[in-house]
Amino acid sequence: MTEENKTLVAEFVLRGLTDHPELQVPLFLVFLVIYLTTMVGNLGLVALIWKDPHLHTPLYLFLGSLAFADSSTSSSVTPKMLMNFLSKNHVIAVFDCMAQFYFLASSATTECFLLVVMVYDHYVAICNPLLYPVVMSNSLCTQLIGVSYVTGFLHSIIHVTLLLRLTFCRSNVIQYFYCEILQLFKISCTDPTVNIILVLIFSAFKFFSFTFVTIIVSYTCVLFAILKKKSEKGRSKAVSTCSANLLSVSLFYGTLFFMYVRPGSGPAVNQDKMYSLFYTIVIPLLNPFIYSLRNKEVAGDSRRITKT
Repeated sequence: MTEENKTLVAEFVLRGLTDHPELQVPLFLVFLVIYLTTMVGNLGLVALIWKDPHLHTPLYLFLGSLAFADSSTSSSVTPKMLMNFLSKNHVIAVFDCMAQFYFLASSATTECFLLVVMVYDHYVAICNPLLYPVVMSNSLCTQLIGVSYVTGFLHSIIHVTLLLRLTFCRSNVIQYFYCEILQLFKISCTDPTVNIILVLIFSAFKFFSFTFVTIIVSYTCVLFAILKKKSEKGRSKAVSTCSANLLSVSLFYGTLFFMYVRPGSGPAVNQDKMYSLFYTIVIPLLNPFIYSLRNKEVAGDSRRITKT
Protein backbone atom coordinates (compact mmCIF):
# COMPACT_ATOMS: atom_id res chain seq x y z
CA MET A 1 0.00 0.00 0.00
CA THR A 2 1.43 3.35 -1.04
CA GLU A 3 1.58 6.34 1.27
CA GLU A 4 -1.02 8.14 -0.87
CA ASN A 5 -3.57 5.36 -0.47
CA LYS A 6 -3.19 5.02 3.29
CA THR A 7 -6.06 6.36 5.38
CA LEU A 8 -4.85 7.64 8.71
CA VAL A 9 -6.88 6.71 11.76
CA ALA A 10 -8.64 9.65 13.46
CA GLU A 11 -10.05 7.67 16.37
CA PHE A 12 -9.46 4.46 18.29
CA VAL A 13 -11.80 1.82 19.68
CA LEU A 14 -11.18 0.67 23.26
CA ARG A 15 -12.16 -2.98 23.66
CA GLY A 16 -12.53 -2.62 27.43
CA LEU A 17 -12.33 -5.30 30.09
CA THR A 18 -14.87 -7.74 28.66
CA ASP A 19 -16.93 -8.46 25.56
CA HIS A 20 -19.85 -9.97 27.50
CA PRO A 21 -22.83 -7.55 27.42
CA GLU A 22 -24.40 -9.02 30.57
CA LEU A 23 -21.35 -7.94 32.61
CA GLN A 24 -21.32 -4.30 31.51
CA VAL A 25 -23.85 -2.92 34.03
CA PRO A 26 -22.54 -4.91 37.04
CA LEU A 27 -18.98 -3.83 36.21
CA PHE A 28 -20.13 -0.23 35.84
CA LEU A 29 -21.66 -0.28 39.32
CA VAL A 30 -18.59 -1.93 40.87
CA PHE A 31 -16.11 0.51 39.34
CA LEU A 32 -18.37 3.50 40.01
CA VAL A 33 -18.31 2.65 43.73
CA ILE A 34 -14.53 2.10 43.57
CA TYR A 35 -13.99 5.43 41.81
CA LEU A 36 -16.18 7.43 44.20
CA THR A 37 -14.48 5.78 47.18
CA THR A 38 -11.06 6.51 45.67
CA MET A 39 -11.84 10.18 45.13
CA VAL A 40 -13.42 10.66 48.57
CA GLY A 41 -10.51 8.85 50.24
CA ASN A 42 -7.70 10.66 48.42
CA LEU A 43 -9.16 14.15 48.12
CA GLY A 44 -10.52 13.88 51.65
CA LEU A 45 -7.01 13.08 52.84
CA VAL A 46 -5.63 16.08 50.92
CA ALA A 47 -8.28 18.36 52.46
CA LEU A 48 -7.64 16.97 55.94
CA ILE A 49 -3.88 17.58 55.72
CA TRP A 50 -4.43 21.04 54.22
CA LYS A 51 -6.91 22.02 56.95
CA ASP A 52 -5.00 20.82 60.02
CA PRO A 53 -1.82 22.84 60.80
CA HIS A 54 -0.57 19.97 63.00
CA LEU A 55 -0.22 17.87 59.84
CA HIS A 56 1.89 20.44 57.99
CA THR A 57 5.02 18.33 58.41
CA PRO A 58 7.11 16.64 55.68
CA LEU A 59 5.58 13.20 56.29
CA TYR A 60 2.01 14.42 55.77
CA LEU A 61 2.86 16.87 52.99
CA PHE A 62 4.33 13.92 51.08
CA LEU A 63 1.26 11.87 51.92
CA GLY A 64 -1.08 14.59 50.67
CA SER A 65 0.88 14.90 47.43
CA LEU A 66 0.75 11.14 46.96
CA ALA A 67 -3.02 11.16 47.53
CA PHE A 68 -3.45 13.88 44.89
CA ALA A 69 -1.33 11.88 42.41
CA ASP A 70 -3.46 8.79 43.12
CA SER A 71 -6.66 10.71 42.46
CA SER A 72 -5.18 11.96 39.17
CA THR A 73 -4.17 8.43 38.15
CA SER A 74 -7.66 7.09 38.78
CA SER A 75 -9.37 10.07 37.10
CA SER A 76 -7.32 9.69 33.93
CA VAL A 77 -8.69 6.19 33.32
CA THR A 78 -11.89 5.42 35.24
CA PRO A 79 -14.39 8.02 33.89
CA LYS A 80 -13.83 6.93 30.28
CA MET A 81 -14.04 3.28 31.28
CA LEU A 82 -17.34 3.92 33.09
CA MET A 83 -18.75 5.65 30.00
CA ASN A 84 -17.78 2.69 27.83
CA PHE A 85 -19.57 0.23 30.12
CA LEU A 86 -22.89 1.94 29.30
CA SER A 87 -22.15 2.81 25.68
CA LYS A 88 -22.03 0.71 22.54
CA ASN A 89 -19.63 3.22 21.02
CA HIS A 90 -16.21 2.74 22.63
CA VAL A 91 -14.54 5.32 20.42
CA ILE A 92 -11.88 7.74 21.63
CA ALA A 93 -10.32 10.43 19.42
CA VAL A 94 -6.59 10.24 18.80
CA PHE A 95 -6.02 13.57 20.59
CA ASP A 96 -8.09 12.42 23.59
CA CYS A 97 -6.16 9.17 23.62
CA MET A 98 -2.83 11.02 23.77
CA ALA A 99 -4.19 13.32 26.49
CA GLN A 100 -5.37 10.33 28.54
CA PHE A 101 -1.96 8.69 28.30
CA TYR A 102 -0.23 11.96 29.17
CA PHE A 103 -2.16 12.50 32.41
CA LEU A 104 -1.88 8.85 33.39
CA ALA A 105 1.87 8.69 32.74
CA SER A 106 2.57 12.00 34.48
CA SER A 107 0.65 11.07 37.64
CA ALA A 108 2.09 7.53 37.74
CA THR A 109 5.66 8.82 37.29
CA THR A 110 5.06 11.48 39.95
CA GLU A 111 3.83 8.79 42.34
CA CYS A 112 6.91 6.72 41.53
CA PHE A 113 9.24 9.50 42.69
CA LEU A 114 7.05 10.54 45.62
CA LEU A 115 7.29 7.02 47.02
CA VAL A 116 11.09 7.24 46.82
CA VAL A 117 11.06 10.62 48.58
CA MET A 118 8.87 9.15 51.33
CA VAL A 119 11.32 6.27 51.74
CA TYR A 120 14.12 8.81 52.15
CA ASP A 121 12.01 10.71 54.69
CA HIS A 122 11.60 7.53 56.75
CA TYR A 123 15.32 6.82 56.44
CA VAL A 124 16.25 10.22 57.87
CA ALA A 125 13.59 9.99 60.61
CA ILE A 126 14.83 6.60 61.84
CA CYS A 127 18.56 6.68 61.12
CA ASN A 128 19.19 10.36 61.99
CA PRO A 129 16.30 11.40 64.25
CA LEU A 130 18.20 14.27 65.90
CA LEU A 131 19.03 15.83 62.52
CA TYR A 132 15.58 15.21 61.02
CA PRO A 133 14.15 18.74 61.62
CA VAL A 134 17.25 20.24 59.98
CA VAL A 135 17.65 17.80 57.08
CA MET A 136 13.96 17.38 56.20
CA SER A 137 12.71 20.95 56.45
CA ASN A 138 9.37 22.05 54.98
CA SER A 139 11.29 24.01 52.35
CA LEU A 140 13.18 20.91 51.18
CA CYS A 141 9.95 18.94 51.35
CA THR A 142 8.24 21.42 49.00
CA GLN A 143 11.19 21.29 46.61
CA LEU A 144 11.17 17.47 46.50
CA ILE A 145 7.44 17.43 45.82
CA GLY A 146 7.90 20.01 43.05
CA VAL A 147 10.73 18.00 41.46
CA SER A 148 8.58 14.85 41.56
CA TYR A 149 5.71 16.56 39.72
CA VAL A 150 7.96 18.31 37.19
CA THR A 151 9.72 15.00 36.47
CA GLY A 152 6.35 13.36 35.89
CA PHE A 153 5.23 16.09 33.49
CA LEU A 154 8.50 16.05 31.51
CA HIS A 155 8.59 12.27 31.31
CA SER A 156 5.08 12.22 29.85
CA ILE A 157 5.82 15.01 27.37
CA ILE A 158 8.76 13.04 25.97
CA HIS A 159 6.64 9.93 25.37
CA VAL A 160 3.67 11.85 23.94
CA THR A 161 5.96 13.78 21.59
CA LEU A 162 7.39 10.51 20.30
CA LEU A 163 3.90 9.03 20.00
CA LEU A 164 2.98 11.88 17.65
CA ARG A 165 5.57 10.64 15.16
CA LEU A 166 3.65 7.39 14.79
CA THR A 167 0.91 6.88 12.22
CA PHE A 168 -2.07 4.56 12.59
CA CYS A 169 -3.55 3.42 9.28
CA ARG A 170 -4.55 -0.21 9.70
CA SER A 171 -6.31 -1.41 12.84
CA ASN A 172 -7.68 1.21 15.21
CA VAL A 173 -8.71 -1.28 17.91
CA ILE A 174 -6.86 -1.07 21.22
CA GLN A 175 -7.18 -4.32 23.15
CA TYR A 176 -7.37 -2.45 26.44
CA PHE A 177 -9.66 -0.31 28.60
CA TYR A 178 -7.48 2.80 28.17
CA CYS A 179 -4.79 4.13 25.83
CA GLU A 180 -1.86 2.03 27.01
CA ILE A 181 1.40 2.92 25.28
CA LEU A 182 2.54 -0.62 24.42
CA GLN A 183 -0.83 -1.35 22.83
CA LEU A 184 -0.47 1.76 20.66
CA PHE A 185 2.88 0.46 19.45
CA LYS A 186 1.22 -2.78 18.32
CA ILE A 187 -1.21 -1.03 15.95
CA SER A 188 1.22 1.57 14.62
CA CYS A 189 2.03 1.67 10.90
CA THR A 190 5.30 3.44 11.71
CA ASP A 191 8.21 1.50 13.14
CA PRO A 192 7.97 2.11 16.94
CA THR A 193 11.46 0.79 17.74
CA VAL A 194 12.71 4.18 18.95
CA ASN A 195 9.67 4.55 21.20
CA ILE A 196 10.08 1.04 22.61
CA ILE A 197 13.77 1.60 23.34
CA LEU A 198 13.00 4.82 25.23
CA VAL A 199 10.23 3.13 27.23
CA LEU A 200 12.70 0.43 28.25
CA ILE A 201 15.42 2.97 29.08
CA PHE A 202 13.14 5.16 31.19
CA SER A 203 11.61 2.11 32.87
CA ALA A 204 15.04 0.69 33.67
CA PHE A 205 16.15 4.08 35.02
CA LYS A 206 13.09 4.44 37.23
CA PHE A 207 13.24 0.90 38.51
CA PHE A 208 16.95 0.21 38.84
CA SER A 209 19.33 3.11 38.24
CA PHE A 210 17.65 5.46 40.69
CA THR A 211 14.39 4.66 42.43
CA PHE A 212 14.74 0.95 43.09
CA VAL A 213 18.34 1.23 44.27
CA THR A 214 17.42 4.19 46.50
CA ILE A 215 14.58 2.22 48.06
CA ILE A 216 16.69 -0.90 48.67
CA VAL A 217 19.61 1.05 50.16
CA SER A 218 17.35 3.22 52.32
CA TYR A 219 15.34 0.33 53.72
CA THR A 220 18.50 -1.71 54.32
CA CYS A 221 19.85 1.14 56.46
CA VAL A 222 16.47 1.44 58.19
CA LEU A 223 16.44 -2.29 58.95
CA PHE A 224 19.87 -2.12 60.57
CA ALA A 225 18.83 0.98 62.52
CA ILE A 226 15.71 -0.81 63.79
CA LEU A 227 17.71 -3.87 64.85
CA LYS A 228 20.09 -1.64 66.80
CA LYS A 229 17.29 -0.10 68.85
CA LYS A 230 17.31 -1.52 72.36
CA SER A 231 13.75 -0.72 73.41
CA GLU A 232 10.84 -2.75 72.12
CA LYS A 233 8.75 0.43 71.97
CA GLY A 234 11.33 2.11 69.70
CA ARG A 235 11.39 -0.86 67.33
CA SER A 236 7.60 -1.02 67.21
CA LYS A 237 7.31 2.70 66.43
CA ALA A 238 9.95 2.46 63.66
CA VAL A 239 8.25 -0.53 62.07
CA SER A 240 4.87 1.22 62.26
CA THR A 241 6.36 4.30 60.58
CA CYS A 242 7.70 2.30 57.63
CA SER A 243 5.09 -0.42 57.18
CA ALA A 244 2.50 1.63 55.26
CA ASN A 245 5.06 3.05 52.87
CA LEU A 246 6.71 -0.34 52.36
CA LEU A 247 3.36 -1.95 51.52
CA SER A 248 2.49 0.85 49.07
CA VAL A 249 5.92 0.68 47.42
CA SER A 250 5.70 -3.10 47.07
CA LEU A 251 2.26 -2.96 45.43
CA PHE A 252 3.12 -0.11 43.06
CA TYR A 253 6.59 -1.18 41.94
CA GLY A 254 5.72 -4.87 41.82
CA THR A 255 2.85 -4.21 39.41
CA LEU A 256 4.82 -1.88 37.14
CA PHE A 257 7.75 -4.29 37.10
CA PHE A 258 5.62 -7.07 35.63
CA MET A 259 4.13 -4.65 33.09
CA TYR A 260 7.19 -2.83 31.73
CA VAL A 261 10.42 -4.50 32.91
CA ARG A 262 9.55 -8.16 32.57
CA PRO A 263 11.08 -10.35 29.81
CA GLY A 264 9.64 -10.07 26.33
CA SER A 265 7.82 -13.38 26.64
CA GLY A 266 5.49 -11.81 29.21
CA PRO A 267 1.89 -12.73 29.97
CA ALA A 268 -1.16 -12.55 27.74
CA VAL A 269 -3.15 -9.38 27.12
CA ASN A 270 -5.81 -10.34 29.67
CA GLN A 271 -3.17 -10.74 32.37
CA ASP A 272 -1.65 -7.41 31.34
CA LYS A 273 -5.10 -5.87 31.81
CA MET A 274 -5.19 -7.18 35.36
CA TYR A 275 -1.80 -5.59 36.10
CA SER A 276 -2.99 -2.30 34.60
CA LEU A 277 -6.28 -2.48 36.48
CA PHE A 278 -4.35 -2.97 39.71
CA TYR A 279 -2.05 0.03 39.42
CA THR A 280 -4.51 2.45 37.80
CA ILE A 281 -7.59 1.69 39.92
CA VAL A 282 -6.93 -0.65 42.86
CA ILE A 283 -3.74 0.97 44.24
CA PRO A 284 -5.23 4.52 44.25
CA LEU A 285 -8.18 3.02 46.15
CA LEU A 286 -6.01 1.27 48.75
CA ASN A 287 -3.37 3.92 49.44
CA PRO A 288 -5.45 6.38 51.52
CA PHE A 289 -6.70 3.52 53.69
CA ILE A 290 -3.23 2.01 54.07
CA TYR A 291 -1.71 5.30 55.21
CA SER A 292 -4.68 6.53 57.25
CA LEU A 293 -4.88 3.33 59.28
CA ARG A 294 -1.15 3.37 59.97
CA ASN A 295 -0.94 7.05 60.98
CA LYS A 296 -2.56 7.87 64.32
CA GLU A 297 -2.68 11.61 63.61
CA VAL A 298 -4.64 11.17 60.38
CA ALA A 299 -6.96 8.57 61.90
CA GLY A 300 -7.56 10.75 64.95
CA ASP A 301 -8.30 13.88 62.93
CA SER A 302 -10.61 11.93 60.63
CA ARG A 303 -12.64 10.64 63.58
CA ARG A 304 -12.79 14.12 65.13
CA ILE A 305 -14.05 15.73 61.92
CA THR A 306 -16.57 12.95 61.41
CA LYS A 307 -18.03 13.54 64.88
CA THR A 308 -18.35 17.32 64.42
